[in-house]
Amino acid sequence: MSFPKPFRGIIPPMITPLNPDFSLDEKSLELVIENLISGGVHGVFILGTTGEFASVSSKEKKKLIQLTCQKVDHRIPVLVGITDCSFQESLDLAYCAKEAGADILVATSPFYMNIGQEELTYYFSRLADDVDLPLYLYNIPSHTGIKIDLETVKILADHPNIIGIKDSSGDQKYFESLCDTFREYPEFTVLVGPEEILVETMNMGGHGGVTGGANLFPKLYVKLFESIEYQDKERIKILNATVKFLSENLYNHGTYQSNYLKGLKASMYFEGLCQGILALPLVAFNETEKEELKGKYKAVKEVVSKNLADLN
Repeated sequence: MSFPKPFRGIIPPMITPLNPDFSLDEKSLELVIENLISGGVHGVFILGTTGEFASVSSKEKKKLIQLTCQKVDHRIPVLVGITDCSFQESLDLAYCAKEAGADILVATSPFYMNIGQEELTYYFSRLADDVDLPLYLYNIPSHTGIKIDLETVKILADHPNIIGIKDSSGDQKYFESLCDTFREYPEFTVLVGPEEILVETMNMGGHGGVTGGANLFPKLYVKLFESIEYQDKERIKILNATVKFLSENLYNHGTYQSNYLKGLKASMYFEGLCQGILALPLVAFNETEKEELKGKYKAVKEVVSKNLADLN
C-alpha cells in the first residue's frame, strides 16, 4: 500500500506473541493486531527489539511476516525488521516481506563483529541495493555496540532506497541533529524509539514514535501524537504525564536488565492479549513478580482510561 513521505504517526514495535515452545501464538497475534488497528495506529513494525527479533527462529519470523501482512490486509502499512548478523539471512527476510505484501524494511547495524562507520556505510548501501522494498535505518547503539554517526546517516540518505531512520539511542542532541539535517530532505522520515521523549523529539521536528506501550494502550499514544501535532498544550501535558506514569510503573518493575519487555508482555497478558511468554534467553516474571506488577498495571489502566475519557 502507499504510505506518506515522511511517514508521520505512531508505529508500534509489535510484540511477538509466543507459545510455551516459542512457536508463534497465532490466536494472540490476531488479538494484538486488531487492538493496534482499532486504537488508530498509523502503521505496525514487526521484528524489532520489542518483537525479540534476535531470539525468534527464522521459521517463526517468516510465519510472523506472512500472517501479519495477511491479517493487517493493507489497512495500515507494515514495517518489517530484517536485522541479522548474516547478510543473506537479512535478504531472505526482505524477500519474504516483499512476497507477503509488506511496505517498508527496517535494519539496524549487524552486531557481534567489530565494524566501523566506513564498513557500516558499505553494509547499509549494499543492503539497500539488494532489497526490493524501501529501507529505514535503525540506530540502537545500546544493543548493537555501534552508533550510526550523523555523517554516516547523511551519506546513506542520498541512497534512493533509504528513506528514513528510527533512533532509539535516547540521545536528544543526536536526534535534534538528525532533525536539523533532514529538514532539507522533505521525504526522509525521522522517528523516535523511547516514548518518554516523544513530545520533546516531535517538537524538534521528528515525525512520530515507535512506541512500545502502544501495544497495550494504542489510543493513548495516538491521542498524544495528535495533541503534539495540534500543539494542544493542556492535552499534551495530561497525556504525556500518563505515558510517563505507565513507563515508571510497568517498565521499571524488578531489577532485571529486561524489565521493559517483561513488564510489557506481562501487562499484555493481564489484558488478555497474549500469553506473556518471552523467548530465551529472556524469561517472563515469576508468579510473585507478576502478582506484584498486577496492582501497578491496574493503577495504570485506571489512569489511562480516566484521562482518555476526560479528554474525549
